[in-house]
Amino acid sequence: METTRNWLLPLLLATGQGALMWPGVGPDSPPGAPALFGVVAALAVETAALGWRRTAPVRALAWTLGAAVLGSLAWPDGYPALGPLIALYSVAVRCPVPVTVRAVAAGVGVEWVLAGVLEGPRAALLSETAIALGVYLLCAGLGEARRQWLAGRLTAARRLAGAEHTRRLAADQERRRLARELHDVSAHHLTSVVVTVDAAHRLQDSRPDLAAEALSFAERTGTETLTALQRLVGLLRDTDRPDQGPMSGRIEELVAGFGRLGRPVTARIPADLAGPSAEAIHGIVREALTNALRYAPGAACRVLVRRADGRLELTVENAPPRTASQAAGGLGAGRGLAGMRERAAAAGGELTAGPTREGGWRVRATLPEGAEPRRPQEPGWRRDVLREQRLADPALALAAMILPVSFALALTEDWSGAARRAALPALLLVCGLLALHALPLLWRRRAPWTVLGAVLATASLGPAAVVACQVPPGVAEFLVLGTLVETLAVYAVAGYGQGPGRTWPAPAAATLVTACAVTAMSCADGSVGGEPVGPGGAVVLAFLLAVPLAPVFVAVWGAGLFVRRRRLRALAFDDFALAASMWQADRAAEAERQRLAATLRDAVLEHTRALVAAARRGDLAEVADTARAALAAMREMLHGLGGSAGDGEGPGGRLAPSPAVADLDALCGALRSGGRDVRVRGLAEAARELPPSVQVSVYRIVEAALGAGDLGPARVTLRRRRSTLRITVTGVRLAVAGPVAERLRVQVAAGEGRILCEPAGTLRVSLPAGVVPAPVQEVSP
Repeated sequence: METTRNWLLPLLLATGQGALMWPGVGPDSPPGAPALFGVVAALAVETAALGWRRTAPVRALAWTLGAAVLGSLAWPDGYPALGPLIALYSVAVRCPVPVTVRAVAAGVGVEWVLAGVLEGPRAALLSETAIALGVYLLCAGLGEARRQWLAGRLTAARRLAGAEHTRRLAADQERRRLARELHDVSAHHLTSVVVTVDAAHRLQDSRPDLAAEALSFAERTGTETLTALQRLVGLLRDTDRPDQGPMSGRIEELVAGFGRLGRPVTARIPADLAGPSAEAIHGIVREALTNALRYAPGAACRVLVRRADGRLELTVENAPPRTASQAAGGLGAGRGLAGMRERAAAAGGELTAGPTREGGWRVRATLPEGAEPRRPQEPGWRRDVLREQRLADPALALAAMILPVSFALALTEDWSGAARRAALPALLLVCGLLALHALPLLWRRRAPWTVLGAVLATASLGPAAVVACQVPPGVAEFLVLGTLVETLAVYAVAGYGQGPGRTWPAPAAATLVTACAVTAMSCADGSVGGEPVGPGGAVVLAFLLAVPLAPVFVAVWGAGLFVRRRRLRALAFDDFALAASMWQADRAAEAERQRLAATLRDAVLEHTRALVAAARRGDLAEVADTARAALAAMREMLHGLGGSAGDGEGPGGRLAPSPAVADLDALCGALRSGGRDVRVRGLAEAARELPPSVQVSVYRIVEAALGAGDLGPARVTLRRRRSTLRITVTGVRLAVAGPVAERLRVQVAAGEGRILCEPAGTLRVSLPAGVVPAPVQEVSP
């Protein structure tokens, strides 16, 4: 499919250019035998160069310019040099602005030198060079607009690829996070109970006093463990509930939950907290109170949120632990403070933490009230993707200025020197009006309706200037060349105006004003074609002009609406896919939280309750057995939480067999069963005598490309060429940019291969069939 797109346009262009050489089709003098050879050679070079315009646009432009020179020298009267314009468009689409500017300069320079060689130095070279500049600028502007749109699409693809990567890892990350917290909360406590009770049981004959101490320690530690686990289950249940109310209520419920655990907590929170900063405050308060419960059990806490100069200031402070033996310092994972700082930074604020003079701990955060969270990869892109252009609008506006003026100057070449000198003031006036007419196009994306009004107003100035300055009819008719500006303004209203359904007056207004303006300029001297024209005749003439103009403006308006609808549909798909990916990530994490809560309730909590009950009854043996059972359940649970999807382990911790190229058929079948059309070709030939390590690498590359998050059809093609295996995956637009593309580049580079990511959604990989790729670590977005 991509090969067809690359070569279809060059072949059609060569066919059309070749048809001009037939007698009666092109110019009156078809090329002779020597010229025909030169023209055919030029067409062959141009076609071959345009076939590579997507992968090497600058080289394609250079070769097409050379072909244009060759063809024009061989057939000066009829060779159509269209290849450089297409190549320049590709340069603007795929290269930065400075490269595009240099390409425009090179194209115009070649055109100027070629015209000077063919026609000699003369005054008409100025107008021809200006026309070439206008045409090249128009192609560059259209290409830059396309490049900016594709850049926005790639940005959306990166966001979606990152979200898909997060979705795939959400369950595993939640398991690991909960495993760390669960380990910090209870594993050390249960281990200490087992060790203490075993020691007391062994020494109960020689040291009977140790039994009472061990029972007391077991009861106290078991109670703390039970409280912490109940708190964790409560937090998991709270996380499961959807957020329906303001953040102030959620923060108060969180504080009250800690208070119900027996901890004295006071809080002063405004009743109207909302927004990203309020969500950050909720997470910081939860983490700070959790750390206080872990490291200072039983100590009083204070939570204070106040407003100051448009900012929110949060303070969470706890008193010193009541006794040193109750403190659980040193058993945490050490990630709580870093997590709180990350939350504050994401909301645009900062956080500090440290001990107090009394021996407690204080956390302070300053956050902007109502600020949006920082999003490094999308600084306003979604809002400005249809409007921000660095080169497109200036280039189109400049082309709209230059082209009418250049054509007007070119039409005066046949005038005598005296006639040109006599009409020079009128020509300067007309050129100034044409430039002023096109100037509003600089703002056609930001204020399309205003631009249309300004364009129509300057069009109406033409007849007034013709009458007031007595512009000759032969010069006044050049103002008609500015009609191109009206079409661009109508397109801008349809493509960028507010409310596409309410843009229909634009073509009607453009038709009416343009027909009236042209009629007024034609009848400025009271006659048309030497015949006098009255008011009735002017109305009839305006109507006759409106008949052909109306379909043109309606077609341009419809094209603008069509392009707008396609772009908005693409943006809506991105938003939907991103929201769906985030929703799935939340659901995956929620499922892990629910599973953990159920396991805690059914296994560990029951054993812990039995441990506390046995300690209260004074049964040392039962305490030891119950503590071991609780610790075993805890370890089994932690072992189950510690594995990750894709870590190479199967059920029971056994290593799963390595995937092979033949397994791609099953992978594509699984995707097809999920509703996505995915086909694979060339499996048998590719898998023949392929080292197992290379087969694993091929499988992982295709798996990553197909798992990037695309929903449309995809095709996987494997081709074996001697010692090289070529992988082509089409229909994976989200895999050619962002984290997925970066991981693929690292993996392919480790296997001494090559990778090409095409913006259209095609991935091309070449791997040496005998090289063993090095293992690659997973790269998080």
